[in-house]
Amino acid sequence: MSKARLDGKVAIVTGGASGIGEAAARLFASSGATVVIADVQDELGQAVAASVGSGRCAYARCDVTDEAQVEATVARVVAAHGRLDVMMSNAGVLLPTGSVMDMDLAELDRVMAVNFRGAAACVKHAARAMVASGSGGGGGAIVCTASVASLQGGFGPASYTASKHALLGLVRAAAGELGRHGVRVNCVSPGGVATPLSCALMGVGPQELEAMTVPHNVLQGKVLRADDVAEAALFLASDQAAFISGHNLVVDGAITAVNPAVLQTVGL
Repeated sequence: MSKARLDGKVAIVTGGASGIGEAAARLFASSGATVVIADVQDELGQAVAASVGSGRCAYARCDVTDEAQVEATVARVVAAHGRLDVMMSNAGVLLPTGSVMDMDLAELDRVMAVNFRGAAACVKHAARAMVASGSGGGGGAIVCTASVASLQGGFGPASYTASKHALLGLVRAAAGELGRHGVRVNCVSPGGVATPLSCALMGVGPQELEAMTVPHNVLQGKVLRADDVAEAALFLASDQAAFISGHNLVVDGAITAVNPAVLQTVGL
């Protein structure tokens, strides 16, 4: 099977200035796409775009909680390049909103505004552009970054878990509605990755966070990193996944597939 490619495609990656989004933006560009990083981290986003190359990557300031900015960003990309082939809705927040009994509802609103409502705006306006330009004729792909928290509780604060459960529902519903237009909608759900968001939440550096998570992994001999998640997103965005839609591609080394405690109990 040939390597997944995005030759000649135009892609937007929200939250592309750091973490998984940065890894995806770099990989998409190296795989042949013209990439627009949409983020609110101006210096980081501009630096990433410059390092990738002006002919291959550009930066656009976009706060996904403001639908008008999402709509305008999509419109500018279509005006500049004639179409939009790939939307990777990746922007997210991970905030210490407290336990369920002590949850800060204002912080819950912030988490939902970015992780769910922001993704909904990206799906909405990307789909409109894909259908209008004809990219949906087998080439329109929307990929949302979810999480193992979209499947189970316990992988993050309740607010984060709720937002990712909602995002998975959005992806499945959108896949059902947009299939008639040839637009595919999927999500990728990573396990624990030492991104700036997760490190900030835990108050540790990347190496420290990895050292904390590795002993709990089911799959040994490998550390999950942002590049691994980007590879999964590339597959979903590419024509190799031409008949995959409504799917949640879990990248977690089987942590949500088995019960590690049971494995230890039975000596496996």
